[in-house]
Amino acid sequence: MPTDLDETLATVRLVDHHVHGPLALEVDRDGFESLISESDRPQPPGLTAFDSQLGFAVRRHCAPLLGLPERVAADDYWDARATWSPGELARLFLGAAGVGDWVVDTGFSADDIWGVERMEAVLDGRSREIVRLESTLEDVALTCEPEELEQRFREALDEAARTAVGWKSIVAYRYGFDFEPTRPTSAEVKAAARAWMTTFESGTRPRVEDPVLLRFLLFAACDTGMPLQLHVGFGDPDLDMHRCNPALLTEWLRTVEPTGVRVMLLHCYPYHRMAGYLAHVFPHVYMDVGLGINYTGAASSGVIAESMELAPFGKLLYSSDAWGPPELHYLGSVLWRRGTVAVLRQWVEDGEWSASDACRVAEMVARDNARRVYGLDA
Repeated sequence: MPTDLDETLATVRLVDHHVHGPLALEVDRDGFESLISESDRPQPPGLTAFDSQLGFAVRRHCAPLLGLPERVAADDYWDARATWSPGELARLFLGAAGVGDWVVDTGFSADDIWGVERMEAVLDGRSREIVRLESTLEDVALTCEPEELEQRFREALDEAARTAVGWKSIVAYRYGFDFEPTRPTSAEVKAAARAWMTTFESGTRPRVEDPVLLRFLLFAACDTGMPLQLHVGFGDPDLDMHRCNPALLTEWLRTVEPTGVRVMLLHCYPYHRMAGYLAHVFPHVYMDVGLGINYTGAASSGVIAESMELAPFGKLLYSSDAWGPPELHYLGSVLWRRGTVAVLRQWVEDGEWSASDACRVAEMVARDNARRVYGLDA
């Protein structure tokens, strides 16, 4: 008979506080395998992305939803999957994830995936938007002069804040966390804007990488008082991992603390213990281990346990960071639930925690913390 903890984790409706849409387009097997790896390079000859923790998790947990046995061979999984349309797969896997609120980052390859409006219309639960700062600045820069960029960007944030519940920055990708932690002056922003905007090529989308402009985005977001998400750690080869250690943010976190902004450290693997320290010592810092859960698969319970060593339980959130294959939206939920049950049950069985406390903390991380931080019940 299930324990109260088992029942709690099986039935709680999650808030996925950082996620992207499922695929709207057909993909072939090579395309699918490229999307279950963070590498942007082809697999070496004779190898497959299915031979990974994530690939094994797909075969173990997703196969039954397609009417297949658990741990079915990769070829059989793909053959069965290929008979479903992208819309059917999205409804199947996202519907089975048990998510009550999707908090959606719309700033990456939006033409290939469902947007917030489609998710809201098709899925159970609610879908809310997280606005990506870098994409917003790049859009604004196409329609103004360098001297107007600072003001026009702030106006764009004011407009986006009407419906969005927070911001997202990929400064980890565009520069790294070893940036100057002070607020840039307006003169510095204008000079950086002139230098950047004179490089625009017709027909090519601009890409903001200037550290002054990236700092400006962060401080402008903090000035709104809305939650600010930062990608931390593990990701594709476009970033330099040693510059994505959140410890490098320490002085900046001190600087922005008076603004009242809540800084959400996303994913964090393999720096999740350092993120836990920052969440422990700074009242405005929160964290999750979202992306790391899917990619560590059967080993993800260890990552979950490590994320709960130092971080206050009111500072931990659930996310999947799923983008594209809807299996990732489902797996994030399944692996987090299973891993959290395993970790908390052991502490209860060891006599360290009561069962009621374990259930309460599970619901905090699954749902309640995100509802509070993003004001989802307002």
